[in-house]
Amino acid sequence: MKIVMVLPDGAADEPVAALGGLTPLAAAHMPNVGWIAAHGRVGRSVTVPPGFTPGTDVATLTLFGYDPHLYYSGRAPIEAAAQGLTVGPDQMVFRCNFVTIKNGLMRDFTAGHIRQDEADRLIADLNRWFTDGECRFHSGVSYRNLMLLSDARRLEVKCSPPHDIPDRPVEDHWPRGAGADRIRKIMDRATGLLRDHEVNLDRRRQGKDEVTNIWLWGQGRPTALPPFSSRFGFSGAVITAVDIIRGLALMMGMKLITVPGATGYIDTNYFGKGEAAVRALDEHDLVVVHIEAPDEAGHLGDAAAKVDALERIDEAIVGPLLDALRRYDAWKILVAPDHPTPVTTRAHSAVPPPFCFAGSAVPAVERLPFSESAAQRGVLIAPGHKLMEFFFRS
Repeated sequence: MKIVMVLPDGAADEPVAALGGLTPLAAAHMPNVGWIAAHGRVGRSVTVPPGFTPGTDVATLTLFGYDPHLYYSGRAPIEAAAQGLTVGPDQMVFRCNFVTIKNGLMRDFTAGHIRQDEADRLIADLNRWFTDGECRFHSGVSYRNLMLLSDARRLEVKCSPPHDIPDRPVEDHWPRGAGADRIRKIMDRATGLLRDHEVNLDRRRQGKDEVTNIWLWGQGRPTALPPFSSRFGFSGAVITAVDIIRGLALMMGMKLITVPGATGYIDTNYFGKGEAAVRALDEHDLVVVHIEAPDEAGHLGDAAAKVDALERIDEAIVGPLLDALRRYDAWKILVAPDHPTPVTTRAHSAVPPPFCFAGSAVPAVERLPFSESAAQRGVLIAPGHKLMEFFFRS
């Protein structure tokens, strides 16, 4: 049996006036995903259980068949696993975004998708500035970085994801709870140090927005995951450009495949991902392809870019994988967004996203197109971590 999972991050949405009242999924020309929906199963899954903040961490953990109530540790510990960081028993790891805050508003939670060399310079200098041993910063991908905090055993701080407050006042979203003052002091100190950094001086000369702040969030301590192969019987490989999925893959015991030009943004190497996934089928029972682009387009509020990303995914990834799978006697393919990222709100949503799957022995039950409204007429998987079992046994 050969199995493929295609995860278009944040692909689900709401009707958009600029698209004639359609969602990007409904507006996009995706004949290959459409074939899967028409020849297999279509439905929705509750990827973000009540009480959890909607995000790729919780939602993708759910899609892989792990109950967040048992296994969710916070976003940062998962990304720490991708970087091979060891989190000590008295430490807590935080996601550390470089952001742009203007006039008290979260203007850009990516600091203009800061270049990697700029981010690396800032992280190195943050470590030179914070020399008291309280915290240590670690480079990630662009704006997505980490901070390890020592002496944090009693910390019970609550933090807000910066991507959920686009162009909104940050005043009500600073860290809160036990230890919040300590975290806020680190953030405030970094703000002063960043102000006249060479990176910002260069950005001013180029007319770019500055990196005004670090934003700490997604904190937690590691939680071990039972291997995916022991739970479902398949070994696997994962193709992604972002640490959150890399971390989950490693925690589940899956192999990582790196694709040149995969950026974690709307300019990613779609065809490279598709070609790598097809090659991986020769070696692996299960191949997972994650694409961040639809989520980034949603955060940008750009419906046209989201439609374009979805069409590229269909052409460059789903199409070649469908052709390759049909050469095997037994196969399945699942297309499943983790959560909606509506272009109107530019923030994540907990509304159950649609999924579709087909295969050599999967009956065509719903015979629906692949869209949010059509999926409402299909099956609802709740809790969402049962989707994996439903997919494998269908």
